[in-house]
Amino acid sequence: MLWTAIILGLAGSFHCIGMCGPIAFMLPLDRSSKSKMIFQIAVYHIGRLLSYSIIGFLFGFVGKGLYLAGFQQRLAILMGIIMILVTVIPASFFNKYSFSKPFYKILSRVKQKLGIYLNKKSTKALFSIGFLNGFLPCGLVYMALIGSMATGNVVQGALYMTLFGVGTIPMMSLSVVLGNFVNTSIRQKIQKAIPVFVIIIGLLFILRGLGLGIPYISPSDAKLQISNNPAECITIDKNE
Repeated sequence: MLWTAIILGLAGSFHCIGMCGPIAFMLPLDRSSKSKMIFQIAVYHIGRLLSYSIIGFLFGFVGKGLYLAGFQQRLAILMGIIMILVTVIPASFFNKYSFSKPFYKILSRVKQKLGIYLNKKSTKALFSIGFLNGFLPCGLVYMALIGSMATGNVVQGALYMTLFGVGTIPMMSLSVVLGNFVNTSIRQKIQKAIPVFVIIIGLLFILRGLGLGIPYISPSDAKLQISNNPAECITIDKNE
């Protein structure tokens, strides 16, 4: 299901422009040289991808713990349900309970550091801006993290978030070069469609966990166990 990460990134790119666009517009780039500017944008994205892969690794580790605790492939069903519920439940519900309040101090530090690096013109500054950018709160990133957790694997969790970041690169790069180039009304229409994509991806995770024997989408339980536990598979073959 790693391919769903790229779809989520591509579909949510317009949301990213709205959330991270102001940072992208303010990047301290050298626009006098096209080749140098392309290199600087690449450095910024490498920073973002690194932070995404780190948090994907951590959430993949949590998913692996749930997998070993007995959830096995049913973990995909649970994560799919959570993804759909988070999408359909009004944002006012989550704001009411202030789930992100414990992270306010950390976020204020991240924003403070971002402000410092945005005023510096260096490769290190661009990498740091991208890296810190990846830790800013974003609903779409949260959905991707649920997907990384559903992999039940630390490496795949990191890869899932990296691919999600790769999916956001085309639109984010255009916003860096061209600024706010997307018409507001068009962006609003696309943003309304994003929850639909998230729900579809949630349903795909549920289908995967059900093990209905559908190639690529919902492989059988046995195949899921083989792909998640290759060592176990080798042991079985030897015994036979």
